[in-house]
Amino acid sequence: MCKIKTKLNKKIDSLSTIYLASRSPRRVELLKQIGVSCETLPADIDESQHINESAENYVRRLAQQKAEACLLRLNVEQRLRPVLAADTTVVLADLVLGKPEHDHDARRMLRALSGSVHQVHTAVALAFNNKIEVLLSTTMVEMMVLSEVQIDAYIKTGEHRDKAGSYGIQSEAGAWIKRVEGSYSGVMGLPLYETASLLRAQGIGIF
Repeated sequence: MCKIKTKLNKKIDSLSTIYLASRSPRRVELLKQIGVSCETLPADIDESQHINESAENYVRRLAQQKAEACLLRLNVEQRLRPVLAADTTVVLADLVLGKPEHDHDARRMLRALSGSVHQVHTAVALAFNNKIEVLLSTTMVEMMVLSEVQIDAYIKTGEHRDKAGSYGIQSEAGAWIKRVEGSYSGVMGLPLYETASLLRAQGIGIF
């Protein structure tokens, strides 16, 4: 169970536990940063993008569907607890770069992102009190020009796996990032400002 550190714990004991619809250790660590520890309940859904669906609507939809999928795994009593879900995608020139299917796909994405200014969209959803609220964070990221040697070395680390755009800003690839305009935590996969805003709106006391 996930306990939230707050001076109001006694008053909101019924809200002192949340579920995270994700297996991402990065999201778990980011929640801990704002005083929230969690039980993870990964949501397996179809993450295909719909035809003519914008990147923003795409991540909003997936975040909401992950929260809904997590709710379906809970019993009536467990559904009294908040469920948090998030989804992240990288966009370059209106092209969505999701998680790589294999190493060759990751190399393709990193070559495309080399020397680019691209967007990272992360939507976060909170399911609580029979409703789901979703907020979106968009960050501009400028990446240096990469050599084939740098790309190959990064692929060998395995850090590209299961990451939108095939890189993680919190890993070695962070040394490639020249500029970030927006939420650094959003690029990592969970925008803390938006997450905290959703929790506060439901009376869940955090900083």
